[in-house]
Amino acid sequence: MADPMFIYSLCRDELETWLKNHKQPAFRAKQIWQWLYKHQVQSWDEMNNLPGSLRLALEEAFSLKPLEEVEVSSSSTGTRKILSRLHDNELIEEVLIPAEERRTVCVSSQVGCMFGCVFCASGQNGVKRNLSAGEIVGEFLAAQRAYGERVTNVVFMGIGEPFDNYDEVMKAIRILNDPEGIGLGARRITISTCGVIPGIERLAQEGLQVELSVSLHAPSDPIRDELMPVNATWAIDELLASCERYTKETKRIITFEYTMIRDVNDTERDCRELVLRLGRFPCRVNLIPLSEIEEYEGKTSTREKLEHFVGELEKAGINTTVRWSKGIDVNAACGQLRSQHERAD
Repeated sequence: MADPMFIYSLCRDELETWLKNHKQPAFRAKQIWQWLYKHQVQSWDEMNNLPGSLRLALEEAFSLKPLEEVEVSSSSTGTRKILSRLHDNELIEEVLIPAEERRTVCVSSQVGCMFGCVFCASGQNGVKRNLSAGEIVGEFLAAQRAYGERVTNVVFMGIGEPFDNYDEVMKAIRILNDPEGIGLGARRITISTCGVIPGIERLAQEGLQVELSVSLHAPSDPIRDELMPVNATWAIDELLASCERYTKETKRIITFEYTMIRDVNDTERDCRELVLRLGRFPCRVNLIPLSEIEEYEGKTSTREKLEHFVGELEKAGINTTVRWSKGIDVNAACGQLRSQHERAD
């Protein structure tokens, strides 16, 4: 049985072409687009300014339900994690992170992940498949329904490596960014990569003002080799050189993610080396206390170590924040709820 075609996988040009092939007037595309993204209807019958014959043709050609909610977990901080089932029964997660002026959704880009960072639950069983653009957009729409109001920010920091699914991720971003639909500003979209250099270099040529976040997690190759298998392909010097080129070409500042792991990457020497490596071009740093998982024996650094790293990086002129987990009591770290659910099955 062929995979269903989700209407949300079409960009506006593709929808216009489909309508033209079905001998429909061009203005129908705008009507459908607004039903999908302004009104966010969940059935074809709600598109009541379309002829019945067109609604029937759309229903026969496309699905309006890229995912189904399985479980919702809420934390004491207001963070909510949604576990969703796809058409082939695979599971993904999205996380809703409310703040005073922001309503952020963290979306997945793949079912699983091939890169296998040792402290991340997402990649413990490898990658099963990529998500389509329609499934990614579906995550956003599900989050917006869960919030009950407009989502202001999207971060590609859920399950999967976005640059391992580059084309579908870019297509989803352009659909979300379309001013005739959702109209989410590009600067409100963040892509996080474990350091896939070809993806960084392609993004530099896209002309999109999205934010880029790079998972560094170590100041040296020996430590990064242990934590992140991707380092065997793209080592730190090569990665940072690519990041520096990206910054020069796009005039945009990269954020480096650095998970703090006790006695692994949080020593005084690690701190000095990190300052030296990142002081060569403008950047930001997010220090992240480790979200402990069953599959990895590492423990999070002490608050004193975190504060010391912040002080030394700031002293070197590197804008640094600590990203405290807002969902630790709902297994909101990447892949944890999915992993837990699959073990129970």
